[in-house]
Amino acid sequence: MSAVCLRHLPLYGLRAWAGGGGLWAWASQARPYCSGGSPRRPLKEWTLLVSPFGRLRARLPCHLAVRPLDPLVYPDGDRVLVAVCGAEGGARGLAGLRVKYDEALEELAIVADTLDPGASVEVNVPLKFDLNIKSSGSGCVKVQNIECDHCEIQTDQGSSILQSVKSQKLHVQTKGGKVMCLGTVYGNINIHTSDKSTVTVDKLQGSSVNISTEDGLLKAKYLYTESSFLSSAAGDIALGSIHGDITLQSKMGNITVDSSSGCLKASTHQGAIDVYVSQLGKVELKSHEGSITVKVPPSLQAHVELSGKEVDMSSEVCVQEMAEAQSDSCVTVTGFMNQASQHERRINADAPKGTVSLRSQSWFQSLKLSD
Repeated sequence: MSAVCLRHLPLYGLRAWAGGGGLWAWASQARPYCSGGSPRRPLKEWTLLVSPFGRLRARLPCHLAVRPLDPLVYPDGDRVLVAVCGAEGGARGLAGLRVKYDEALEELAIVADTLDPGASVEVNVPLKFDLNIKSSGSGCVKVQNIECDHCEIQTDQGSSILQSVKSQKLHVQTKGGKVMCLGTVYGNINIHTSDKSTVTVDKLQGSSVNISTEDGLLKAKYLYTESSFLSSAAGDIALGSIHGDITLQSKMGNITVDSSSGCLKASTHQGAIDVYVSQLGKVELKSHEGSITVKVPPSLQAHVELSGKEVDMSSEVCVQEMAEAQSDSCVTVTGFMNQASQHERRINADAPKGTVSLRSQSWFQSLKLSD
């Protein structure tokens, strides 16, 4: 590697190649899901002049990390830096790697059908750069601190890690890898996983969020959206603080919500539902074979309709005009909490084969439990 090349590389790019952990260990040092143990070094590098608002198209069978250029080193944002790292002797496996920029399409392509299994690719792109990434095999993808109009990531068995990403349209799909959203991820977001793949989220913020899993856990700490649809075939859905119009569906898994502010519709076939309603929109809860627990602040005003094989109401919940109707298989209780009127929003909970419980819980208690 020449001295001229070194001068064109940002400091953090150099730091990524130092030490025994190598590129991927540095790129995901907080959560090293894909790091290798063998000594690694830069095997090949490219510096390309590009449009600052172009697109990266990557088709790789190895780990890939994408981060923005250092604006102090490249204030015009018109370069893409590509570096391939691997173990000693891995350079012989790079013959099939192609790196090419198309000026007409404003697209940088990084493509390899086969590559040394121990290789990792690091790409530094302009801050606002669209991404279209597909990794095969166990190749992982990490995207960090990028802004773009379109971001599409597909993996086979490798993890997808998004950290502090802003995108108008963000689509992530994996056949068997994990999906992790670290920090805040902004945009209209679609995440779809297969098999036992899990989705874990720190914070999502945007107009529309659509997440689906099959057997894997779907877990999110914060959702700030206008509308969200989250579903799982057999996995649990575990949410922290959610805001907006939220629809949750699970066939066999449990659904828990630490705090709901807005309209919430949650249904599960065999699982249980446990929800804390902090600020009321319309709430509809349905468990065909499981039980439902609804927790509310002591001062919440709402019309409630609870129906189940059993209905258990805490004495701490103040309900006026309470009425009870029984049939052969279920009991239905209706009433008004805290002098609510007919115009107040409703909480409907239906568990025909389970118990519906209504509990009083302060916001502070909910916060302690979620921590």
